[in-house]
Amino acid sequence: MSATDTVNTNDMMKAVGYTKSLPINDPESLIDIELPQPNATGHDLLVKVSAIAVNPVDYKIRQRISPSDDPNYSDNYKVLGWDAVGEVIATGEAVTWFNPGDRVYYAGDLNRQGSNAEYQLVDERLVGIKPKSLSNAEAAALPLTAITAWEMLFEHLAIQQQTPKQPSLTQTEKPNEVILVVGAAGGVGSILLQLAKTLTTATIIATASRESSQVWVKKLGADYVVDHTQPLQPQINDLIENEGVGQVTHVASLTHTDSYFDSYIDLLAPFGKIAMIDDPNAIDVMKMKPKSLSLHIEFMFARSMFNATDIQEQSRLLNRVSDLVDQGYIQTTVGKNLGPINARNLRKAHQELESETSIGKIVLQGF
Repeated sequence: MSATDTVNTNDMMKAVGYTKSLPINDPESLIDIELPQPNATGHDLLVKVSAIAVNPVDYKIRQRISPSDDPNYSDNYKVLGWDAVGEVIATGEAVTWFNPGDRVYYAGDLNRQGSNAEYQLVDERLVGIKPKSLSNAEAAALPLTAITAWEMLFEHLAIQQQTPKQPSLTQTEKPNEVILVVGAAGGVGSILLQLAKTLTTATIIATASRESSQVWVKKLGADYVVDHTQPLQPQINDLIENEGVGQVTHVASLTHTDSYFDSYIDLLAPFGKIAMIDDPNAIDVMKMKPKSLSLHIEFMFARSMFNATDIQEQSRLLNRVSDLVDQGYIQTTVGKNLGPINARNLRKAHQELESETSIGKIVLQGF
């Protein structure tokens, strides 16, 4: 466990972890283990995990961080997982928002042991009440990507927010905001499209190449779909000329930012904004200067990693998303359920995510 996590040495729990970074086709890359069950103190909740989702951050950490070299993990096991649904079993002495028995969902803290375990400690200020209308697995698909998408749209891109489902605008009242979502069929894109459709008046252009991906993004709220395997500018120019779409004002770059960066600069209107979540090798930001564009990097763990003064914003927005789900505005983004939480199934999930072919979120449920 992390050095900051106290444990009950009398009780053990099942978990999936690893001791050294290995390719995912190696059986030792993720293994079934037992660890001491932690105890809740301070602002922590002890959650009995019911379901989890798997994200690219899981395999990136597995590939890059060897727990045997990290002094925070004295037992030499690293437990991944930053999407969970479960029941609050116990609370620390400083907890004020939750009680034992509450059903919750959260992404958690990158600096602590993850959710691929029967029990997990998580700071209450990062936790929301689980949507009542969703199953455990359906809800597990949402936290990390919902936080990421929300922060991209409303904190970085600063797209104007509205109340859900205002009356449709007439053709002469088309909004000025036009957002291009690149990599829209993945986990973040799947929730970002819905939030943008529900809470903004922006015109949404999504990229997708396969027919199944195109159907998926249209279902989730894309007004138009373009093929990212083809040059973007001619396709978007066609929308501008033939569909009356305005010039792109915002870009949510969810993958391969370095490949599309020059296209973004060409497509964006002056003072446009780009927000990205990936890790491009190199981009020349000075190319943005003539149009006075801005670049934003979204990393949803920033608040928890640095104990930000507004750390509770994650709890607030998760509760808002939960309300939107229960009101029927947002649907789960589950693409595939791989079954029980164990090393074998988690290796399958990592392998699929590393192939970059998944649609929606991969979830697992129960031990």
